[in-house]
Order: sequence, then structure tokens, then C-alpha cells
Amino acid sequence: MNKFLFILLCFLGLQSSLAEPLYLVTQEEMLDSNKAPIRFKAKSAPEKDAPVIEVVTPVIAGAISSPTPIKMVFQANAPSNVKPDTFKVLYGTFEIDITKRITGKTPVTEQGLQVAQAELPKGRHKLLISVQDTNGRVGNKVIEFEIK
Repeated sequence: MNKFLFILLCFLGLQSSLAEPLYLVTQEEMLDSNKAPIRFKAKSAPEKDAPVIEVVTPVIAGAISSPTPIKMVFQANAPSNVKPDTFKVLYGTFEIDITKRITGKTPVTEQGLQVAQAELPKGRHKLLISVQDTNGRVGNKVIEFEIK
């Protein structure tokens, strides 16, 4: 009987954590990032055959509301594979590492990741996403969007 109760409590806890939105950044982090002067960063060409990061949802070109679902797909060039443990997300001008905020709520796989509800304050946002493959090549994606 105790085993059944334990399993039931674990299941209920898992369900409640899946329904809760994932808070990616605070209002203060967003405002500070948007007020900061833009840092100079040398542009470089993408690494040949590096993994590709595709943001499936939300559609960045359109209006985005919060909370919003997030789905990213990773594509490695054969014969290499994406190394999920190298996934990283930096936020805004200060490049705040928000990786653990995401990975603490959802698993990252070789194929990508999916978040049911990501909560962001209204305003402008910038994310630098990176992932490495088994050959050490790093794929990067910068996305900028506005939450209405």
C-alpha cells in the first residue's frame, strides 16, 4: 500500500510540474539587458558542418504572447551526433546563462527540446543558443523577438 501511495504522489508531482510555466527571465533581467549598451562582438562565419538549430515554435516572425510553447530541433551532419549536455542558452546583452532554467524543467535530447509553456515578460528579448556535436563543432543560433 505504501508503494502505491508513493507512486501516486510522484505522478501527481510530475503532472503539476508539467503544467507550471517555465520562467525564462525576470522583468528586471529583461529591462537591464535592454538598457545596456550593445557590446561589440566580432562576427564570424558559421563552422563548417556544425549542428543546425531550428526554432520551430514560436514563430519568431509573428506576434508572440506569453506563455508560449518552445520547440527546438537539432540537426547534426552524419556521422556525428548532437551532444545534449553541451546545449547552452545565453540571454540578452549581458549573456545571462539561463540554460539550467530550461534543462531543470525539460530534457534536452540529440533531436532537440520542447517546453509546453515558457513565460517571458512583455518586451524585447535576445537569446544565443548553442549546441556541440560529437566532432566538437559548435552550432549557434541568435534569435531576437518581442513578446506582446
